[in-house]
Amino acid sequence: MSPSAMSTRSVNGDLNGNIHEKTNGHRTEALNLSITGIGVEYPPYRVGPEALQILADRYYPKSPALTKVLSINRFTGIETRAAIGEVDHPLVNQPDAPSITELNDYFREEGVRLSVSACRKAISEWGGNVDDITHVVSTTCTNSANPGFDHFVVKQLGMKSTVEKILLHGIGCSGGLAAIRTAANLALGMSFRKKAARVLILACEISTLLVRSELDSIDKDQTVRIGACLFSDCASASILSNDVDQEQANQPIYEILGWRHEILDDTEKDLGFDVDPLGWKVVLTPRVPQLAAAAVSPAFQGLMESVPELSSGDKVPSAAEFDWALHPGGSTILTGVEQAMKLTPEHLRASYEIYMNYGNSSSATIMSVMNKLREMDDGKENVIACAFGPGIALEMMALRRPRKLLAEDVD
Repeated sequence: MSPSAMSTRSVNGDLNGNIHEKTNGHRTEALNLSITGIGVEYPPYRVGPEALQILADRYYPKSPALTKVLSINRFTGIETRAAIGEVDHPLVNQPDAPSITELNDYFREEGVRLSVSACRKAISEWGGNVDDITHVVSTTCTNSANPGFDHFVVKQLGMKSTVEKILLHGIGCSGGLAAIRTAANLALGMSFRKKAARVLILACEISTLLVRSELDSIDKDQTVRIGACLFSDCASASILSNDVDQEQANQPIYEILGWRHEILDDTEKDLGFDVDPLGWKVVLTPRVPQLAAAAVSPAFQGLMESVPELSSGDKVPSAAEFDWALHPGGSTILTGVEQAMKLTPEHLRASYEIYMNYGNSSSATIMSVMNKLREMDDGKENVIACAFGPGIALEMMALRRPRKLLAEDVD
């Protein structure tokens, strides 16, 4: 390369570890990764705030901590939560809270069933053959037995025994987006080898059956625990493809432009999901909304600077130029990020709608929000997906919705 060419052309690594060329101040690179199918499966029941009140009245004496939790429960902003059963479900109406063994047995039946249904929806929209799926990336924080639940899902879907499986654990509410990030990295590796990648991504959570365990802790420890007010049940899935041997006729749902992952310093005790003989215990301190809101802006700036298609020279787009698929961890997280990033409820409309009507389904929620967003009219072309999980881990991803041809654009 000549010295004159060197003055206008250089090679730089972005935050995703990719290499891109910079020519006359403009970086050029495409990941050539796209989401080509999404499937969401909620269980058939919906429970309102009154369900927690009913169970508390049935099995626990009044106390200051319980009174506080029940007060919070009435003002979460959630109208209904998706649930595997109604308030009279046998597992939450035993003399004692269900054991981790009972919860595992139930997940292996109902969690797998929900997962298979969500996967079939995603595969159907993708339009490919199940034998062409190269990898499966799954996550859950409400089951931890071995083999993992993904083993049974793959068997019921009739996949080849050689499909490569990865089960992510310990990442909670950020799991859905972390699974997409992991799938994207796998697909990039396949692209480097000039091989096709068709990755099935799956997240499944059954959280509502933990209500008695949470109420036990509120009663015995006299601590204010709000997990029982927020969490719901869901399975969601998607197909991520690279462009090698791509014969997909349908237009991609989202193109993946880039991502960012980081851990917030000294926050391990603020957000978690601790194992317990009665399942898992939600750890959620009052600091989380403030920590989340403060972390989003620098993460967004860093992501923008790393995505060639979005940053033009020194100009970084504003957050308001995007639609946002934000994991609805709680109403204060939604409003906190909205205020910190100078957004409006319209930018977060899909997050608010999923939160109000279905609740927080942990790792499975983000793909549900992405699915809802693509169904809404008059959306922005570019989307930021964002979620927080134990650590505290921040996941952020830049997506693009391909433009649809309008009738008047066709000669």
